[in-house]
Amino acid sequence: MKEIILKTGKERSLFRYHPWIFSGAIARASEGIREGDVVNVYSNAGNFLATGHYQIGSIAVRVLSFKEEEIDHAFWKKRIELAYQTRVTAGLTQATDTNLYRLVHGEGDDLPGLIVDFYAGVAVVQFHSVGMYLVRASIARALVEVMGDRLVAIYDKSESTLPFKAGLAPRNEYLHGQADQHVALENGLKFHVDWLEGQKTGFFVDQRENRVLLEKYARGKRVLNMFCYTGGFSCYAMRGGANLVHSVDASTRAIELTNKNVGLNFPDDPRHEAFAEDAFRFLENARDAYDLIVLDPPAFAKHQNVLENAIQGYKRLNREGIKVVRPGGLIFTFSCSQVVSKEVFRQTVFTAAANTGRKVKILHQLSQPADHPVSIYHPEGEYLKGLVLYVE
Repeated sequence: MKEIILKTGKERSLFRYHPWIFSGAIARASEGIREGDVVNVYSNAGNFLATGHYQIGSIAVRVLSFKEEEIDHAFWKKRIELAYQTRVTAGLTQATDTNLYRLVHGEGDDLPGLIVDFYAGVAVVQFHSVGMYLVRASIARALVEVMGDRLVAIYDKSESTLPFKAGLAPRNEYLHGQADQHVALENGLKFHVDWLEGQKTGFFVDQRENRVLLEKYARGKRVLNMFCYTGGFSCYAMRGGANLVHSVDASTRAIELTNKNVGLNFPDDPRHEAFAEDAFRFLENARDAYDLIVLDPPAFAKHQNVLENAIQGYKRLNREGIKVVRPGGLIFTFSCSQVVSKEVFRQTVFTAAANTGRKVKILHQLSQPADHPVSIYHPEGEYLKGLVLYVE
């Protein structure tokens, strides 16, 4: 097996079980090491520290285990079994009104580089590292062995998630079975899940509990759902008794999907209307039109070097939302950018509120649900931040 030796003192993060080794911590490596190789990591004194996947970039090793053990099929099956049992404990696997959830959440399930979302019998897999991609056949086999007849198909959707320079030429395809049924159930609401052409794995399951909270606040309100994508918040607002729901997204495809999902649950309901329009342009003409506004944009920052631009984007968006919401209104505002910490996001929203001169209170501080677990040793995994604001 290939080996990596760390510089003196750089092993300290591994003593805290942090699963990333940065390239700057490496003193030397075995000759001929390639991206995706399983490597053993040692201190400069020669002590074993961890085993992981080597990759090219600032994160040079994603740790798979802090024990000396074989990374074979039995290893992958055991890890997936443990991930499934976490969802059993969370009450997601036997729910009668929900058949979609995240089955594997990368570092949160000690499987860095692997995401698996489960939609009504279909596991949609995304590999985010070369090492994980190279063992995709074993991962698929382990999923079948763990899930049994609960699993109809496995779809690999990794074309856009793997490093381009790795030269893997990945293609989106079924690894097991096939499925024509693309409708799943979340808390009794039906949703089309487009894992073939949609964003990410096809649906954002991480907002499930936050959508439930919005439903409780929706009665009698005029609701604006910005960056609506599949219309999840819109459907919950309608079931919650909203008087009016407007869904906005710059993507015409997202608007089509939102209208399909609203139609699935509330056919011919005149309370809903969707608009394919730029978010900031729409907000300019929305003063005093809405009692509840959802601001759930895509990630403004995926890398640290664009953090400042992202902060300015969140500041502008929240300033406009707070400015236009009706007195006594609510704003559900989110950031899914991993590099934007909870503290930075809250400070950004504070600045946006101060710029409007309106009085704003925080009613709830929101995060991701239990099927997106955060390893206590990897706080970077807490990527979803949210606030519910009351604007006087």
